[in-house]
Amino acid sequence: MLVSGTANPALAQGIADVLREPLCDVTIRRFADGEIFVRLDENVRGRDVFLIQPTNPPAENMLELLILIDAAKRASAARVTAVVPYYGYGRSDRKDQPRVSIAAKLMANLITAAGADRVLSIDLHQHQIQGFFDIPVDHLYAAPVFRRYYEMKKLENLVVVATDVSAAKMARGYARRLGGDLAIVDKRRLGPNQAEVSNIVGDVEGKHCIVPDDMIDTAGTMVSTIEVLKQRGALDIYVLATHPLFSGPAIDRLANAGVKEITVTDTVPIAPEKIRALPNLTVLSVASLLAQAIESTHTNTSVSMLFN
Repeated sequence: MLVSGTANPALAQGIADVLREPLCDVTIRRFADGEIFVRLDENVRGRDVFLIQPTNPPAENMLELLILIDAAKRASAARVTAVVPYYGYGRSDRKDQPRVSIAAKLMANLITAAGADRVLSIDLHQHQIQGFFDIPVDHLYAAPVFRRYYEMKKLENLVVVATDVSAAKMARGYARRLGGDLAIVDKRRLGPNQAEVSNIVGDVEGKHCIVPDDMIDTAGTMVSTIEVLKQRGALDIYVLATHPLFSGPAIDRLANAGVKEITVTDTVPIAPEKIRALPNLTVLSVASLLAQAIESTHTNTSVSMLFN
């Protein structure tokens, strides 16, 4: 049984269409004071329930997911899988300065305590977040979706640019699959949503560049990388990111960045006005990827092929 929260109903409907299964009737509304009320309007006793709800801002999306999990467990669902295409608070994954929270671990504890039996997500900000859960986690990658799209472009003289050292593994994977070279940006983080690009390791002059990342928030890092690539003589620049958060000045920055194309997925919804402001934006759907993972989970078969 598929259940959709309010964070991304379009993606949930896309998954349901691929699986040819209806979405469960559910009532989600707010009381006058803003509290969330959830009721599953169909019998889920003994069912294998998949709750589709990314936890992008506002924070109520996370709270709504927890309440949906609780409702399903109290309705005697046999198994509850939290399908979280975008896992919020993933950037707070370690204590890298005094007196800070490891919020990614806290969110994992909350999802587990609410009663989820397993979690399904795409491109976690850091791989170690899987270890924060005491329940099984299927960590999918959007790379196959992007790879198929860029293979059709048949780009020659290609280099994949990692936005920092931690993204080098992701960039190396794209370079191997697309037949390109690898370059790495030397970046210093000055503070939250603030980064300075000082150098690029690798040759980008006279080459088409693909710059992948797991998310675009304010686009500060991405735009700084693009500026340095242009200074180094790069040709067309393609930007891709799994999670298009597009917060604050992101749209203005990207609109003026002068890139050939910005490719993202639909793990989180994008406001129509933001789409109109970026005519070079392409949104690829991960509905089929998630649908295959849900079907494999339901039938207890391997999801390993989805990693290729």
